[in-house]
Amino acid sequence: MELAEIAVMLWQGLGMPLLRITFYISIGLMVANFIEALNWTHNMAKLAGPLIRVGHLSDVTGASFSMAFFSGVSANTMLAEGYDQGKINDRELILANLFNSLPSYFLHLPTVFFITVPLIKGAAFIYVGLTFAAAVGRTFFVVVLGRLFLPKKSGGNIERQLTANRVTGFRQALDKAWKRFKKRIRKVLYFTVPIYTLMFILHEIGFFAHLEGFIGEHIFFLSWLNPQSIGIIVLHVAAELTAGLAMAGALIDAGNLTYREVVLALLVGNVVSSPMRAVRHQFPYYAGVFPTKVAVRLIFYNQAFRVGSIIFVGIVYFVFTM
Repeated sequence: MELAEIAVMLWQGLGMPLLRITFYISIGLMVANFIEALNWTHNMAKLAGPLIRVGHLSDVTGASFSMAFFSGVSANTMLAEGYDQGKINDRELILANLFNSLPSYFLHLPTVFFITVPLIKGAAFIYVGLTFAAAVGRTFFVVVLGRLFLPKKSGGNIERQLTANRVTGFRQALDKAWKRFKKRIRKVLYFTVPIYTLMFILHEIGFFAHLEGFIGEHIFFLSWLNPQSIGIIVLHVAAELTAGLAMAGALIDAGNLTYREVVLALLVGNVVSSPMRAVRHQFPYYAGVFPTKVAVRLIFYNQAFRVGSIIFVGIVYFVFTM
């Protein structure tokens, strides 16, 4: 391979994606800092007020929940800032990250929906409906956990915490946000660049391909599925959702699979591909926003919680459509 080809490969596979992820994290960090400096978090939290109060969650969590409908990066950055400043503890940080599952789902819903409908037609409404039900269920379950395990928040104390560093104008807020940004972006780059580089190297040497192949060869425990639907799961793991959907659409058109069989295969593919998704996509970004140990814990709980909810709705669908 010539030097020019290597340079192009490094730029397309590492340089450009790394610049893109750093850019989005930077924007999210600046937006979150600016909102915090202007003391808007309390007003934003009002959007999720009823759930926040029932779940004994803080205004920082409520603000992050509201922000997650527009930017997952900004929402997690807001949680990281609140955690660093002692406004939320470890337990609430985990619950808050899980609490953002529903708005994060809505953020990607249009893309998922308009990809699935043309490919798998009526099965898309069932699949999207089930994953939506899982996201709603996760949100309300977090509210229950918060009510059980978090102390009731005192509104006066929260008000004092949020107004302690109030700024008086746009310029002052921008200056404060910029100071916080410069301090935190160094940490973001310190962790994100080497981790993303490692993921790139592992991909190039075929580590993920071998791992995906291993997973695809060891799904014998899914013998209850139609054998033809196994290909959908393998493609879901080895490539991405779109590849699995394309195969599912072809099998539906050929009359080889029913909507029910396709939906079950997609749900299983969603579950089986979770570890790969966590390692390849979530970890580099989370490690740039949160401390490394915290990032690993959040990803573990996030994926375990999501997988558990998908399995639950899948079992319900399986039983009631027998």
